[in-house]
Amino acid sequence: MPVPQVAIVGRPNVGKSSLFNWLARRRLAIVDNFEGVTRDRMTTLIEADDRFFELVDTGGMGVEDPDDLTSDVRHQIDLAINSADVILLVVDVQTGLMPLDEEVVERLRGLERPVILVANKADQQHQDVHANEFQKLGRGRLVTVSTLQNRNRDELIQTIVDRLPESEDDLVAPDTGMKIAIVGRRNVGKSTFVNTLAESDRMIVSEVAGTTRDSVDVRFEIDGQTFMAIDTPGLRKRKSIRTDLDYYGSHRAQRSIRRADVVLMFFDALEKTSRVDKQLVGYIMEHHKPVIFVVNKWDKVDKEVPTERWVKYLRHQFTTLSYAPIAFITGQTGRNVKALLNHAAMLYKQSQSRVSTGELNRIIRAAMDQHPPAMYQGRRPKIYYATQVSTEPPTVVVMCSDPKAITKDYQRYLVGWMRDHLPFGEVPIKMYMQQRSRAEAKAERSGQGRPYDQ
Repeated sequence: MPVPQVAIVGRPNVGKSSLFNWLARRRLAIVDNFEGVTRDRMTTLIEADDRFFELVDTGGMGVEDPDDLTSDVRHQIDLAINSADVILLVVDVQTGLMPLDEEVVERLRGLERPVILVANKADQQHQDVHANEFQKLGRGRLVTVSTLQNRNRDELIQTIVDRLPESEDDLVAPDTGMKIAIVGRRNVGKSTFVNTLAESDRMIVSEVAGTTRDSVDVRFEIDGQTFMAIDTPGLRKRKSIRTDLDYYGSHRAQRSIRRADVVLMFFDALEKTSRVDKQLVGYIMEHHKPVIFVVNKWDKVDKEVPTERWVKYLRHQFTTLSYAPIAFITGQTGRNVKALLNHAAMLYKQSQSRVSTGELNRIIRAAMDQHPPAMYQGRRPKIYYATQVSTEPPTVVVMCSDPKAITKDYQRYLVGWMRDHLPFGEVPIKMYMQQRSRAEAKAERSGQGRPYDQ
């Protein structure tokens, strides 16, 4: 089960980034009175009551970006809302209820997920009564807080934890089969591939680009294993999205990627990759989905052309996904389709894998013995231990002396080492560097705990 996500949303200047830093107990997001400082989403991992969740900061809704990035900011907010398991709707007690607050609530209409109404800037207890006017918004339990005066943090954290999805130990998953999203730009043969899977003309197949305008689920079985194929609309460049059908088709394709257990990223063997392909792959990476690059229509390629040429080409185009497998198929005839599905099932199993803390720590220790982290401000940073906290994707928390001292290059080295030595060889791995608590530091000083490099 993935780590749940908690998104912070609201109009500009209500203190979303201050709330983000306050809950994280670290200054991560930029805080400024100027509207529109936050554009991209920012994420951090938080632990409370033996539960982990990702806290996501977003830009202000309704702000017009001075650098003509308004649509990009809105897109990032939409991504955060659509991926969230819990939403923190932040309002400002000192300015009171504003028309833009109501517009934000309107954006949340119809969402079937918990909303917590966070009334910020209630610096004094007598201001709590002023927060009652926000109950007119009709969304979520009201919690008054002050990031400046450190009021009611524990209450807000507990409210969040109470609304997180059930942990995987309490879940009984329905037998819907592994969900496979089939994505790609227009006219790469996605619907023909689905027809081959279902052994019927379940999908409309046409040479006219853009025939599929909605995501369609097709359930089928192979060798007694159940699959759910999600056929998606072909995506276009964002500048080319002019009609409502294109707009909603694009969002449904993205939603299908978020729903999927494994993504099949389709390419046309006769066409070069495009900007749309890179946008799609970026979206898949952003959501840490296992992916197989599928080169379709391989029967139309000259027989003397080796598959290695396409492998090198895709590796060059998508260097950060060097671990993703590549398959060559003919969707119309079914050539290599069964092997592709078996490989997809293997990736799904990898994404669900768990390793013990002992095994994970042995691997981390071996990585550090092979290549210790670089010196930082005259001292070598210490890594104390690591533990896997979630699956789909495998998520690892590494406790260290100072997260800033562990460079991005070294973090990539650790992830690569884990991929080479653990059952996560072809799937994304999330890794968080966290600073140890004071209690753990005290335990080490008393001889009850030791970092790896001592």
